[in-house]
Amino acid sequence: MRMILITFTAMTICSAGASAADAKAGQEVFTKSCKSCHGADGSGNPAIAKMMKVDLKSLGSADVQALSDGDLGKIVTDGKGKMKPVKTVSGTAVDNVVAYVRTLKK
Repeated sequence: MRMILITFTAMTICSAGASAADAKAGQEVFTKSCKSCHGADGSGNPAIAKMMKVDLKSLGSADVQALSDGDLGKIVTDGKGKMKPVKTVSGTAVDNVVAYVRTLKK
């Protein structure tokens, strides 16, 4: 019985670690799919903001960081305001991008 409990605990720990979002992988996706509008550091591309006549909030700002992971993921997949959905980012990649955005907190 003890061996079964140890095995079950180990499997639970391993599966929890395997499903954790990967900020480094998220940075790679961000660079390919988000950087042109949001800038390399998440502070926003002024030329895009001017062209679209929007105020691009820094992704590290308190306002953006206060959003839940689910809300951030929904913005990536569904868009928000003038931002269109990012169709090239889905599944685990969305979670990874959200994890990367969390690293931009100021």
